[in-house]
Amino acid sequence: MDKQLITDILIDTNAISLNFENKFTWASGIISPIYCDNRVLLSFVKQRDIIIDSFIDSIKKNYPNVELIAGVATSGIGFAAMISQKMGLPMIYVRTKSKDHGKNSQVEGIIKENQKIVVIEDLISTGQSVLNVCEVLKTNKSNVLGVQAIFTYDLLKAKTNFANQNVILNTLSNRKFLIKSMKKSNSFTDENINDLYIFFNSLG
Repeated sequence: MDKQLITDILIDTNAISLNFENKFTWASGIISPIYCDNRVLLSFVKQRDIIIDSFIDSIKKNYPNVELIAGVATSGIGFAAMISQKMGLPMIYVRTKSKDHGKNSQVEGIIKENQKIVVIEDLISTGQSVLNVCEVLKTNKSNVLGVQAIFTYDLLKAKTNFANQNVILNTLSNRKFLIKSMKKSNSFTDENINDLYIFFNSLG
């Protein structure tokens, strides 16, 4: 798996946005000059195939005993569906909270007791959303092997959260490779890259 190639894909597909004047609010509440929208990858067939194959390579390496793929709603569902199809594995998806209609389900699909699950997420900031999903799965008496995501901002808060909940995280790329890709690209100024580096360091 080529982490630099994955990051170049994020740049080339405009999944990465920078705005230092009108900053973005992440789901975690953090105000940030960068936003990574990995859902756009679903619209690029060639690049999407590379992402899915990289997911599968990482899963086979890090979670060889996986029996079930779980997508985090909504951003992880598309990736989870393609991964599970290619790997010949069943799939479920998990909402961050239960529906308020029908069966009030939070987990869609069938889980067997002690089934070994890998959770698919597109992006990790603090990790709290996907860790909440892991807790839901554990209450369903499943065995969460770990989380596999496309990209992580590598924040100290995320590392702490995953360590505290004893959940393994593997990603296809991270902010170190992002900075390298940005330096090669003509889309970002040296000032922007330096300011982004300062922002990341401020969060640990």
